Formats: sequence, C-alpha cells, structure tokens
Amino acid sequence: MSGDLAGPAMGQQGGAEQASGQQGAAEQAAGTQQGGAGQAAGREGAASATTPHSPEDLSRAGWELPWSELPVTATRPQERAELELAFATAMRRTGSLMQLMGQAAADRIGINNTDLNCLNILSFSGHMTAGELARATGLTTASITGVIDRLEEAGFVRRERDPSDRRRVVVQITLKKAVSQVASVFAPMLRDWREMAARYSDDELRLIVDFYGRVEQVFRKHLLRLRDG
Repeated sequence: MSGDLAGPAMGQQGGAEQASGQQGAAEQAAGTQQGGAGQAAGREGAASATTPHSPEDLSRAGWELPWSELPVTATRPQERAELELAFATAMRRTGSLMQLMGQAAADRIGINNTDLNCLNILSFSGHMTAGELARATGLTTASITGVIDRLEEAGFVRRERDPSDRRRVVVQITLKKAVSQVASVFAPMLRDWREMAARYSDDELRLIVDFYGRVEQVFRKHLLRLRDG
C-alpha cells in the first residue's frame, strides 16, 4: 500500500521495499506461527468454555468481554484466568437481568422503573425526606418531587411531618399498599432465592453476603463517578 501512496517516481522503489518487507514478515510469521496458534487456541478454548459466544462475535456486535484477553501469567494459571473471566461475564449478565426484571415488575405494578427504584430504596427504612431520597438516587430535587407526587397519587407513599422535628417533611411508605401490590410481584422470586440459599452452609452464606456488600460498594463508587462526571 505504501508504494501506491508514494509518488510515481518512487513507485518501483517503494514496491520493491514493500515486497522485501513482506517476505521478511512472512518468514518471521512462519517461525512464530505454531506458538502463536497454540496460545490463541488456548484463549479461544477458555472463552468458549465460559461464554456462549466467542470474543470475536461479541466484538462484532459492538461489545467486549470484561477482559479482552485472558490474563495468563506465571503466577496466574489458565484455570484462574478462566474463572476471572467467567466472574466478570456473570456480573454483566446478572446486571442486565436485574434491569430487565425491574422494568417488567414496574410494568406489572403500573408505575415507571424510576418510581419503583425509589420505592424500593424507601422500603429499607420506611421513611426518608425528599432530600435524603434525592441523594440516595442521584436524582435532582425537582425529579424527586415528581416521583413522590406520582407515588403519593398512586397510594404508595404519603407525606408527613417528622414527629421529632415538625419543620421536616418525611415521605412515609404506605406499607399495606406496598405489600399487596409490590411485594406480591416479587414474592415468587424471593421464594426461589430462599430455596437457593438453603443449599448453602452458614459460612458460605456469610461469604455470599460479604461479596454482595462489596459489590454494593463498587456500584456506589461508580454511581458517584458517573454523576460527578
């Protein structure tokens, strides 16, 4: 290609140099082909063992695996690299399914996904101020006001004066409504989770709980990064 781009006076010389370079490259490639092919085959095998699509297929679709190459080193053997790849891939799949589940549940309940997320966050304490809910979700004060208005109109929350500080208004979840129309949608999945948890020992469950606590910290870190950015 470099000969074609050069001027006519340099065409033959550039073509000769290019041909010579190609011959040298071919000889070098021939010398390393077997080693490279073996390494590539190992990586392809590891990827196909942990994912239903090859990395090439995902790249063509506009995505990359969490790690584009398996980080195999002297201190990180092939099995460990495969496990790390499977871990990150599973996290991506679980995240996508959680978003889809949230949207499907919101559709079934008859509210939008943002309102359902706010209601879910509110359910952990039962009541929060609008400002606290805004900070927890990253939404603006105006957006949170709209969320609370919609949830109050639907009967899921109510605004009340804080008994300990009458100047403050808190958003109180309407438990009966939330249990009957929200918790009931998630109840079958929660039963499956309970059955799944029964398969693990106490120590294993402690490890899983610790893992999800660390996952939550990572999510919070990157939520702040995206909001501040």
